[in-house]
Amino acid sequence: MSSDQPLQPRQRADSIPKRWLRYVPGVAMLKGYHATWLRNDITAGLVLTTMLVPVGVAYAEASGVPGVCGLYATIVPLLAYAIFGPSRILVLGPDSALAAPVLAVVVLSASGEPSRAIAVASMMALISGLVCVVFGVLKLGFVTELLSTPIRYGYMNGIALTVLISQLPKLFAISFEDHGPLRDLLNLVKAVGAGQANWYSFSVGAGSLALILLLKRFDKVPGILIAVVLATLCVSVFQLDRMGVKVLGTIPQGLPTFSLPVVSDVDFGRIVLGSCAVALISFADTSVLSRTFAARSNMRVDPNQEMIGLGVANLATGLFQGFPISSSSSRTPVAEAAGARTQVTGIVGALAVAAVLLAGPNLLRHLPSSALAAVVIAAAIGLFEFSELKRIYRIQQWEFWLSICCFAGVAVFGAIPGICIAVVIAIIEFLWDGWRPHYAVLGRVDGLRGYHDMKRYPHATQIPGLLLFRWDAPLFFANAELFQERVIEAAQQATTPVKRVVVTAEPVTSVDVTSADMLRELHRTLQDRGIELHFAEMKDPVRDKLRRLELSPIFPDACFHPTIGSAVDAYLDAAGAGQTPASDHR
Repeated sequence: MSSDQPLQPRQRADSIPKRWLRYVPGVAMLKGYHATWLRNDITAGLVLTTMLVPVGVAYAEASGVPGVCGLYATIVPLLAYAIFGPSRILVLGPDSALAAPVLAVVVLSASGEPSRAIAVASMMALISGLVCVVFGVLKLGFVTELLSTPIRYGYMNGIALTVLISQLPKLFAISFEDHGPLRDLLNLVKAVGAGQANWYSFSVGAGSLALILLLKRFDKVPGILIAVVLATLCVSVFQLDRMGVKVLGTIPQGLPTFSLPVVSDVDFGRIVLGSCAVALISFADTSVLSRTFAARSNMRVDPNQEMIGLGVANLATGLFQGFPISSSSSRTPVAEAAGARTQVTGIVGALAVAAVLLAGPNLLRHLPSSALAAVVIAAAIGLFEFSELKRIYRIQQWEFWLSICCFAGVAVFGAIPGICIAVVIAIIEFLWDGWRPHYAVLGRVDGLRGYHDMKRYPHATQIPGLLLFRWDAPLFFANAELFQERVIEAAQQATTPVKRVVVTAEPVTSVDVTSADMLRELHRTLQDRGIELHFAEMKDPVRDKLRRLELSPIFPDACFHPTIGSAVDAYLDAAGAGQTPASDHR
């Protein structure tokens, strides 16, 4: 069988997976694994390892925990996701997008103690993992869709700037307390101006960054590995650590051990809030990346199982001295380009990283912190979305400014408050469209079938005595009063006295108690003026809600019409008018 065949499990009548296998896609995959895939998976796993080690250490440092935790947070999630994750090619591990929110919580909760920092970060992984699993089991994977694209760009740009600024002091070997991105940048400028910078450290870091960015254009060249190896050799050969260049030092030998994170005297609310923010970011990115690579292989990925797989991976790493993880938009393409076929690639990568911990931990002893900072800065630069913002500004300026507000929130207040601001703005944006929706009074247009918005067609004519009113949103508490005002206003402005109002209700997808009470009041108000209230094209589920809201006595079946044309015909028949039948305008 050719290795280019689609990744479809063997289908046999006698080997249909049991129902529970859908919760462990990796096991189901093994039941249909082809031997021809193994060579590609092993090769891709080994190639992937060249990125997993330096990136894992770098993102751990950026998250405020010891570098070795980055390797722990690489091994365990890859193994867990290989069992529970639905995507065959996705690579999970430490991610630059999570560095800022994790660091924000760790810095404020760990008091500078490494063991405490590990415990706090592991607790965040457990909580974010639990959130993902619960949401996946309850099939709530759609919640990430509440964040619009412009808002996601805004907070990702803010996080990218936050991560970048957080790494700049490491380039200069300068240390100070974290006070937020902008204040940290100001403090860094003051420190450099005061002569506190170590220019040997800066030279190593800036050189590493330049080399990574230069080699990034070559897909098959491991730029990060080359830059990190050269920086480590440079520090070792020229003994730059004696000149103030900070290095990783000796890391513990051996595999991660089970450890339940317990922290006392900590703001648990802050940890929970940060963990929820991490869960939101990680699943939003993972779902997009998973769908993208699944589409390339003509496969479909269940978003709820994706959330479960991500959650289990975070739970696992939280129990083995790791920290929150996500999918990687840089390592996943590397695995794909290297020929990865299934989750076995991740297993090979995890085993190779474990081998480094067991056999060669001293290889990383002279790894300079400024080079690790360069790795993170390069990743942060890749997070920025400028071209898309230009496009959004060109086509919809108000959404562009929403994006800028989210960006400013993260940049000024930090990752966690900024993400909360982004979520609040997303909810406001969602409500705004329904709060002040578009509405229209409809009329006839000569030579054009149907009934159309009279604002767009000023020469359209209304049927004497009939008002066709369209409301382009659900009816709910926030817009109920506005609906009533607009209907009454339209009736008053009609060219002839109105005898019947027909609400063309096809866009109305829901009603609530507040809007039901409003319809009662509107019915009474119009009735006092000798005007009937009818509905056309209302969906059956909405009519069912009106019945449950006890509106049937007010609006009997005769008040509902299947189409606008039939509503107009009914009015003309009732009025006894010899006008052109509505069927000519449908």
